[in-house]
Amino acid sequence: MKQTVRSLNSPLPHKLWLVLPAAGSGSRFSKTQLKQYQLIQERTVLEHTVARLNSLPLSGYVLAVSPQDDVAKSLNFVYPQRLHFCQGGNERVDSVLNALNYLTEIADPNDWVLVHDAARPCVSEETLLDLVEHALSSQNSSIVAIPVRDTLKRVATAPQILHTVDRRELWQAQTPQMAPLGTLKAAIESALAAGVNITDEASALEYAGHQVDVVQGRADNLKITYPDDLELARLILNAQQ
Repeated sequence: MKQTVRSLNSPLPHKLWLVLPAAGSGSRFSKTQLKQYQLIQERTVLEHTVARLNSLPLSGYVLAVSPQDDVAKSLNFVYPQRLHFCQGGNERVDSVLNALNYLTEIADPNDWVLVHDAARPCVSEETLLDLVEHALSSQNSSIVAIPVRDTLKRVATAPQILHTVDRRELWQAQTPQMAPLGTLKAAIESALAAGVNITDEASALEYAGHQVDVVQGRADNLKITYPDDLELARLILNAQQ
């Protein structure tokens, strides 16, 4: 499916920033190779992701990378004048919070921030615009998600099935996830202080009592998790050209 070119329906009332946590080792992908630096069409996965998200009118983007990372700063990212680096953390949420702390020095608390998985290069430009337009019009924090399609089984101890789970109200969260900078930073700090298990930005916002909306995305917004996903991402990116 070819990318659809359109622009935002109205001017941005506040600046728009992007955070990309890219410090993880991705052990399910490989014990020795980082998935964000695998090549597709002569560019790394991370370069593809950065290029796709910069189809939005970003004021800047922050890459949170490991202190031992000697690759990221050598890559040929689009819009290098927008690029910022910060140190990543032990967990994804730590990297996100480090990037938000970095942004508080250069951005307004009311600016909007998108947090996106570094190894999710196939998100469509149409999905990105749908997310931003919904968040701005509703003034609610919002995430990309898709309704769960398959039948779900609850299994306490494999291989025995306990029961079938009703999927009618279930959505699979994706990224980007979008919220005002100050709101998201305070929500994550509050959830961490309470020992809450933060699986994504929305879970921290939910804990803090903020409404979070879902914006329906697409199944091809693939997160590269396992080695087989790399070839699938390659096929999707080829089809989107």
